[in-house]
Amino acid sequence: MSDAIRVLLVDDHAVMRAGFRMILEAQPDITVVGEAATGVQALTAASDCRPDVICMDVQMPDMDGLDATRRIVADPALRAAVVVVTTFDRDDYLFQALDAGASGFLLKNAGPEQLVEAVRVAAAGDALLAPAVTRRVIERFAASPGANSRTTAALETLTEREHDVLRLLADARSNAEIAAELYIGEATVKTHVSNVLQKLGVRDRVAAVVYAHRHGLA
Repeated sequence: MSDAIRVLLVDDHAVMRAGFRMILEAQPDITVVGEAATGVQALTAASDCRPDVICMDVQMPDMDGLDATRRIVADPALRAAVVVVTTFDRDDYLFQALDAGASGFLLKNAGPEQLVEAVRVAAAGDALLAPAVTRRVIERFAASPGANSRTTAALETLTEREHDVLRLLADARSNAEIAAELYIGEATVKTHVSNVLQKLGVRDRVAAVVYAHRHGLA
């Protein structure tokens, strides 16, 4: 389909790429447009394939995924969001990925639905973290002083349903999980998330999670 999310898979293990391809191409709104086995190949493939989202491994030959992510995100001609998908649950990888501009961080033992959700969220211009790493992000980035009058006023602009969505975002829930919890459609969840980000003046879901924890909503 012409409007499908275009995904590039970058991993030095062919079996892993094949598994990701099978999961993603089972979705009607996602198509895999290319593969790469090294960071250097990722740069070339990103330029050739023009993906919307790149699923990026970390440890690879020639150039690691963190450096490749940094270069891809810095290139305004590419406009590709990067979701780092790694076996290694390490803080240095997590924070370097976020600093490099990654739009998501997942562990390879995450369920297929989390991979699909991360791709969709990244394609929409938002960010998504694996639940297993969300707490560490909060501990690092939410240590600054909490609510002030400006941020409290912004919080008060949220509707009751938007408060519910923000609380569930803080629990690292996916759009599908939020929809199930609140008995609403995923399209409605996306609208609520967009409204929450706009009203709070934060750029993505990660920032919204930090905001929620700073203000005692989780």
